[in-house]
Amino acid sequence: MSENTKNKRKLIVTSALPYANSSLHLGHILEAVQTDIWVRFQNQNLNECLYFCADDTHGTPVMLKAQELGLTPEELIKNVKKDHVETYEKYGINFTNFHSTHSDENKKIAQEIYTSAKENGLITKKVINQLYDTKECMFLSDRFIKGMCPKCSAEDQYGDGCGVCNAAFSVEELIDPISTLSNTKPILKESEHIFFDLPSKKESIKKFLSEATLQEPIINKLHEWVDDGLKEWDISRDAPYFGFQIPDEPNKFFYVWLDAPIGYIASAMNWSVENNIDISNLWHKNSEYEIHHFIGKDISYFHGLFWPALLESSKYKLPDGIYVHGFLTLNGEKMSKSKGTGIMASEFADICDPETLRYYFASKLNNKVEDLDLNLDDYVQKINSDLVGKYLNIASRSSSFISKNNNKVLTSLDSELLRDITANRDNIIELYETRQYSKAVRLIMEMADEINKYINENTPWKKDTKDAAGIASVALNGFYYLSIYLKPILPSITKSAFKFLNNPPSNFECVGKELVHEINKYNPILNRLEKIELKKEEKMEDLNSINIEQFVDIDLRVAKIIKASHVEGADKLLKLELSVGDLGKRQVFAGIKSAYEPQDLDERLVILVSNLKPRQMKFGLSEGMVLASSDKKGGVYLVSPDEGAVEGQRVK
Repeated sequence: MSENTKNKRKLIVTSALPYANSSLHLGHILEAVQTDIWVRFQNQNLNECLYFCADDTHGTPVMLKAQELGLTPEELIKNVKKDHVETYEKYGINFTNFHSTHSDENKKIAQEIYTSAKENGLITKKVINQLYDTKECMFLSDRFIKGMCPKCSAEDQYGDGCGVCNAAFSVEELIDPISTLSNTKPILKESEHIFFDLPSKKESIKKFLSEATLQEPIINKLHEWVDDGLKEWDISRDAPYFGFQIPDEPNKFFYVWLDAPIGYIASAMNWSVENNIDISNLWHKNSEYEIHHFIGKDISYFHGLFWPALLESSKYKLPDGIYVHGFLTLNGEKMSKSKGTGIMASEFADICDPETLRYYFASKLNNKVEDLDLNLDDYVQKINSDLVGKYLNIASRSSSFISKNNNKVLTSLDSELLRDITANRDNIIELYETRQYSKAVRLIMEMADEINKYINENTPWKKDTKDAAGIASVALNGFYYLSIYLKPILPSITKSAFKFLNNPPSNFECVGKELVHEINKYNPILNRLEKIELKKEEKMEDLNSINIEQFVDIDLRVAKIIKASHVEGADKLLKLELSVGDLGKRQVFAGIKSAYEPQDLDERLVILVSNLKPRQMKFGLSEGMVLASSDKKGGVYLVSPDEGAVEGQRVK
């Protein structure tokens, strides 16, 4: 089917909004990668697919985090957004627009949807007993109350839902609640709250569940919640609270879960205004665009019940599909910084090429609601075996035979191998469309095996120049087709592959077309991964009580910075070349870029942990660590010895 005759689809896609009180972890990246692959696939398949997301900024946690750091909430969310965007970029997440829920667009739409619901008789008020922390003098939001789940009796569950049985409940149903702010038992205190009449939307929700695309286990769970009886939804919170004030309701603010999903539409509106597009063409009920949400299983209740009920009462279109994924574990364990099984996304990007993580996730992702384990040994083995040993190996071994033919690939190839690879195109497209990425990856690697087998069996190293070039030309055309198949997963690596082939990035319709250009010299695109060892973080009590023998083992030395320089591709690191007296010279990568310009550090004395085991980073070998301190606002300050210290001296 040609580009002119293809019936293009129009799609809007979102992933869940990351919360704006901390940096992104690898679980955020899992969801963003799953979504980004689907978006890139749709566009590569000649559809029009827009990807909107935003930071989720409102609520008590942001307010308290800002207080802790000595910032205003606005300052905090601005800093966090910058960090989030930079981290997403490292992993190749290609948003059409990334916005914020603390925006004029979100305020406008939230008030509009609320007013519409109110005019339709769906808004009521009633006095409730709410948990109140007498020590902190504030009503407690759900995330600052822990207790026992009223459904399954699991302990240490938050007030808005159970992480074990996934039940949603009101906070007053929690058994033996405790304030996580003061570790005291909260009291019940009266407060008038505003409610959305969710029970009256029961039939509308059932209709939505029958028409939208959701996984069967999610549909069954949502029906179970509906059949158990829907309750009125509390959409207000009392001051102090960081969020939007409810119209005509002093000291009452929209609950974060009301305006958070509205952030999807607000991000689209922000983009549409900047591009002179009417938002009604994107997200109103008569829109041509399909709406698809990618979310984690812990928020399926809000997206499957509250969200469609809220939208159905407005002029905005309901989602056509909601795709739910499981949680991410690390080496078989739930990720936890305190247990040494947690790592932030920006840190992981300094250890390994982030695109290899995209591939690993794709090799595990399917259309089921299953947890995914990031096993680091398996990760290294899979990247080295699949990407280096199979896929890129085709280009590496074939390029030398083409170079002997003046870098010219042969054309008019009659190859059963290429016909077989081309015949898999529709299957690959279907697997991407249905989010069965692991099956697509497996099929692509099977084709890579066949190409390598073809090279081995035809022994181009034993042939004359033209025959060898013919064999290599078949292999490189196959490599071209595999690159097209892998492009949604590996946008950066395949971009290098297309550059090597002297061919522009291509869509699926180019599979089956022959390369006709001279190719460029092949330069290695990806290096083999070494074993990854994450340093386990000790418990705080252990960190505060080392013995004298442990302290003596730390060799602190005065070092002089010979040269400092920027590190290409690193947002936080500077490369320091140090002189350490009799110990010679050392190279250290230090996370001080935000505070210092390289030229200001030359000849400066610093304190070096000289006997720290060298660490192989993505950017090179780091042979120690320089000491620095930080303040509550995130400022970084190098620790320097007093005047008179000499490089190489041991610090006592």
